[in-house]
Amino acid sequence: MNSLKQKFESRDGAQFPGKTYVEELLKPVFNDQKEYLLEPMLEIHKAHTIMLAEQGIISPEEKNQILNGIDQVRRINGDDIEYSSEYEDLFFVIESKFSEIIGEELAGKMHIAKSRNDLGETMYRMVLRGYLEKTISEAETLRKTILYQAEQHIHTIMPAHTHTQPAQPTTFGHYLVAIHDNLSRDIQRIKNALKTINQSPMGAAALTTTGFPINRERVADLLDFEGVLENSYDAIGTADYLIDAAQVLVSLMTNIGRWVQELLRMASKEVGLLEVSDAYVQTSSIMPQKRNPVSLEHSRAIASSAAAEGLGVIHMIHNTPYGDINDTEDDLQPHLYNGYKKAIRVLRLLNAVILTMNIDKQKAFEQARKNMITITELADVLARNYNMPFRKAHAKASQIARNAYQLNLELFEIPLNQVNEWIGEVKINEKEWSDITNPFSFVERRKVTGGPAPEVVQSMIEKRKRE
Repeated sequence: MNSLKQKFESRDGAQFPGKTYVEELLKPVFNDQKEYLLEPMLEIHKAHTIMLAEQGIISPEEKNQILNGIDQVRRINGDDIEYSSEYEDLFFVIESKFSEIIGEELAGKMHIAKSRNDLGETMYRMVLRGYLEKTISEAETLRKTILYQAEQHIHTIMPAHTHTQPAQPTTFGHYLVAIHDNLSRDIQRIKNALKTINQSPMGAAALTTTGFPINRERVADLLDFEGVLENSYDAIGTADYLIDAAQVLVSLMTNIGRWVQELLRMASKEVGLLEVSDAYVQTSSIMPQKRNPVSLEHSRAIASSAAAEGLGVIHMIHNTPYGDINDTEDDLQPHLYNGYKKAIRVLRLLNAVILTMNIDKQKAFEQARKNMITITELADVLARNYNMPFRKAHAKASQIARNAYQLNLELFEIPLNQVNEWIGEVKINEKEWSDITNPFSFVERRKVTGGPAPEVVQSMIEKRKRE
């Protein structure tokens, strides 16, 4: 009787590549390579060929024949480039196409001073470069939209929260500038990561460069890299460019996810400050009154998924050897590509939602009058106008807040004579109490750098527009 192993090998094969290996690894990897890496591969072949001719390593005629072959391969329908067990991966499939078109000798000359190692690392960097550039562009668009809305709301009073509790009055414009600045720092982080990525490994070959007199800087220039990754061991062995790309993806999506959650809270019926456009809400299948802000919910979920892709990349790299390894290549790269695809979707969705949303200014103001969130100003008035030590003034304000809470009153509902009786030592006047209980006055008074006073926020907006 055949053993279990023998039965399996009769179906799967006992020689490389086994059927399971083909179906679960080689084919999926090949399809990913074809989707993401084919065009960068051809661009690298072209640049490397031009350099070889310029360095006198191949003749001008050979260069022209090779470049013509690259153009012919580029015109092949993608559906006609399929996985074959005859070849290990896309690199060898394309090499076979070149052999068919320009002959084996010229196809071999294409690979002088070039390895799958430096070719692969360069392809990965080119693809990632494209995704980071698109992400920066979409994030810049969102940033401008946030700043536009901020300028519309420099006078829109609203309650700010700390520890999820109403804290002090601010303006929606002040809040949006904060979000804008957070996003701006993430954009800068992506730009920094792009600078790390946009260095050419070409010419490192397998690991130690080559004995041919190549010009690495010329290839880098032809492929629009900012420079050359100088040390050839570093060029092949490093993974920090992947970690940078993953970390900035995690940062961008995590930071965005936090304020998307805030917008969802504002859009709830109970809070009712933010109305998402009809274009980006859906109703319930059974409850016709519902206006579900699903565009924000999807943005939150997709952002979390994108951040998870970035974290997955970092974990895949963790504790791997420093050198040419599969861990940082075919299995890892799609996580970054998919993560950035998701990030771009999030940025586009949020741009549409934020540009078209409406704020209930009256309700926002009414909420800013409640929960005694202007009481800080009472302590300030006692310290500023009556020379009361601030800790004592704070204690007086705290006692008044407790008294009001016990009486179930808002500050503006308490008569001035009652307030002065509770203060005891000094008597504030009607104008002072009116300003203390008025969120407009609270905001207007805060004119120091970065504060919510409308002229300060407008100044911040103008500064950011210039930048």
